[in-house]
Amino acid sequence: MKIITDKKNELEIEITGETHSLCNALRKTLMEDKDVEAAAYVIEHPIIGEPKLYIKAKNPRKSLKIAAETLKSRCDEFKEFIESDADGKSKGKKAKKTKKTTKKTTKKKK
Repeated sequence: MKIITDKKNELEIEITGETHSLCNALRKTLMEDKDVEAAAYVIEHPIIGEPKLYIKAKNPRKSLKIAAETLKSRCDEFKEFIESDADGKSKGKKAKKTKKTTKKTTKKKK
């Protein structure tokens, strides 16, 4: 990461090696914070561009930290959900594969 602008109420960072996936999730989570006035990102070139995230808030560094922690927590919760069964219990071992057998039938000649 590289800090481009760091002012009292504004922060702009370049997030090297990331794509729309992380940036859009961060932007959306940032906008849930009542202290954030604006959050946006841009990738100037679709192949070689690095995303730049812009935040305007009372304390943009604090808001970014909170958003990152919230996003991590949501990902952890989602992972636990996927790894659990319908009752919310951990599956533990992987399900065993079962073989399907087909019954052969032959017709008797008359």
